[in-house]
Amino acid sequence: MINGMSEDRLERIGKHLDKYVEDGRLPCASILVNRLGMDLYAHHTGYADVERKVPVSNDTVFRIYSMTKPITCVALLTLYEQGLFQLDDPVSKYIPAWENLRVYESGEGNQMKTREPSRPMRIKDLFMHTSGLTYGFMQSHPVDRLYREKQIGGGARTTLADMVSGLAEVPLICDPGSEWNYSVSTDVCGYLVEYFGGMRLDEYIEQAILTPLQMEHSGFKVRPEDKDLLAACYNHHPDGFRLQDDPKTSRYHESPRFFSGGGGMVSTISDYMKFANMLSGQPVEEDEVPVLGTRTIDYALTNHLPGNVDLAAMGQSVFSETSFEGVGFGLGCSVVIDPPASSVLDVFGSAGWGGAASTYFWVDRQQGINVVFMTQLLPSSTFPIRRELKTLVNQAVVEMFPDIRSFWDEEFSADYYENPLDDDDDIIRN
Repeated sequence: MINGMSEDRLERIGKHLDKYVEDGRLPCASILVNRLGMDLYAHHTGYADVERKVPVSNDTVFRIYSMTKPITCVALLTLYEQGLFQLDDPVSKYIPAWENLRVYESGEGNQMKTREPSRPMRIKDLFMHTSGLTYGFMQSHPVDRLYREKQIGGGARTTLADMVSGLAEVPLICDPGSEWNYSVSTDVCGYLVEYFGGMRLDEYIEQAILTPLQMEHSGFKVRPEDKDLLAACYNHHPDGFRLQDDPKTSRYHESPRFFSGGGGMVSTISDYMKFANMLSGQPVEEDEVPVLGTRTIDYALTNHLPGNVDLAAMGQSVFSETSFEGVGFGLGCSVVIDPPASSVLDVFGSAGWGGAASTYFWVDRQQGINVVFMTQLLPSSTFPIRRELKTLVNQAVVEMFPDIRSFWDEEFSADYYENPLDDDDDIIRN
């Protein structure tokens, strides 16, 4: 047993992932499990590049897509901590062109009818996807079609400012605060990071998050020294999978014009674990400046949906293989509020999110367990791998800790984990 987790039970994770790869369902799979500041289990299986037979490894660079969202939200929260805005500020206070946004009522095209919103969109709505914005790729509503026609949400020649300008001409899909609707909201958060931070989104994230956390292989493009480490990305196919993005010719080798705070970053499993550890509230050294204050993290990873309801009650019914019963939403991440209702072996307060290529992470602040999973298969709804990993990780817990913060105070002050990431003797690696 290591830090209250069974070594034999942890091995079940690798066997499960090996089967996915052997069966041709996933090109590769990497997982890292951390508890109480120590990496306890790591498993890498399959090929980062199937065609070239490049094995996946701890250094592989992955497209994290929507796992960019929590990073962007943290960036905006660092500016909130500086008193530059309030969460209930109307978005139009900082984007004047949005002063007269309308809400869809009926019809399509030239016959579309709109009305005034019941209340203004607030910055908090952007964090929570309750803004009334949407995504063009949803293809489930007449407003989605307008997004596609106006190419809102990124493009070879567009910028965040272009997106914000285009959104001023498109109605909201619903009243702000009335529904949870996955959307370009986090890209607008990225625009606000630029507005308040006074620099490009990629530059601010580098300064405020990547550098302090030593996430040296993460960003909005693959760093030159990592050019041979980018994984291939694949589309699901009935016969297995098909190459979607060749790592040798990928656009991720060049800096984009549109810095998508909602889905534009790459990272490694070790880098993203550093971000997850930060979100879990793990202590920092005395001479370090934490990315976020502990109370800010507590507040962000609390369910903010009105009435403390779950996502299912807010109208969410698409875009994930995971049931949204029992799951709320905080300021950038999902938050488990009713484990039995979620029908997944989980714990209250577990927070996380995934990416379009089936990547996933979560932090269990109650028990000090952080998990990052990486692969590259589109779409994320192909297999229920995220639900399965929740079970496989949580079944390995054989010792519970009643008060994690007391543990940190006692053990960290005693230098119990002076160099936790360097102690390979205590890490199960496969």
